[in-house]
Amino acid sequence: MLAVTEHPQPRPAAGEVRIAVAAAGLTFADVSARHGLYPDAPPPPCTVGYEVSGVVDALGAGVTEPPLGTRVLALTRFGGHATSVCAPASSVLPIPDDLGFIDAAAIPVNYLTAHHMLFYLGTVHPGSTVLVHMASGGVGTSVLQLLRTIPDVVIFGTASKPKHDYLRGLGCTHPIDYRNENYVDVVRKVVGTRGVDLILDPLGGKDWRRSWDLLAPAGRTVAFGFANAIGGHRRNMFRVLSQLVRTPRITPIGAMNDNKSLQGVNMGHLWDETALLRPQLERILELWREGIVRPHVHATVPFTRAWDAHRMLEEGENRGKVILIPDEMA
Repeated sequence: MLAVTEHPQPRPAAGEVRIAVAAAGLTFADVSARHGLYPDAPPPPCTVGYEVSGVVDALGAGVTEPPLGTRVLALTRFGGHATSVCAPASSVLPIPDDLGFIDAAAIPVNYLTAHHMLFYLGTVHPGSTVLVHMASGGVGTSVLQLLRTIPDVVIFGTASKPKHDYLRGLGCTHPIDYRNENYVDVVRKVVGTRGVDLILDPLGGKDWRRSWDLLAPAGRTVAFGFANAIGGHRRNMFRVLSQLVRTPRITPIGAMNDNKSLQGVNMGHLWDETALLRPQLERILELWREGIVRPHVHATVPFTRAWDAHRMLEEGENRGKVILIPDEMA
């Protein structure tokens, strides 16, 4: 259940800043939390939200940067879907004057996840082959844009047929209609028996097995979600369990013999790794200045219509990012 409620304005603790929120990103983690399928979420009732943009309006003890009045984007470990939120100063970055709040709120989680998978875990090289699942979503859009920095990459992307022109415009070489095509067969027709070098898989369950089998020698699968556990607008434990039992059991000996690797990304569990994440966010903002990073906002939805925003992600309607905004800014 989603509802708009009122709470006292938070006070920043030592080392924190408070942000008057102008826009907040919606992620699949937020949708999973609403379904009761995201173990890191606070117990309900809770306020979700991993990323915001806005203006610093209060400083906690010991904080001098960013100063009051600074326009910022921030990573928030839940609580972001509110008009006011506190965050560690180390997780808050000033935004360029010509970067608007809506686009700024679309950057932190999606682009950071994409950058981390591609350049810290996936080690994409010129000439690599990459398969991106859910390629038209927020993370998928970010991945396709960031891959423009690597020459001669062959990209496969799964999305429904109406989104294929959108993918091609982002540089996807081979869009795949997952509803009517077997993506394994489509990929094999292009790359043959060798497979692909990198697969970014937020699906989970049976698709992690298919991804593993589709990898080339020295290939990597990066698992960063479990979207297959969600179907419809309510939690379906039969669906969850059926996907869990189809999850592959990959052992170190099996990985060694296959010359393949499985890596995982849960950005929420890296929140305290400031030395790892902050330079990546700074690099992403540099890429925005260079014109590489250009958030595609599918919809901007007031807080009181948050249900519509969640539905867009659940039904795979979105092309790019869905942003929530306070009603007074709608």
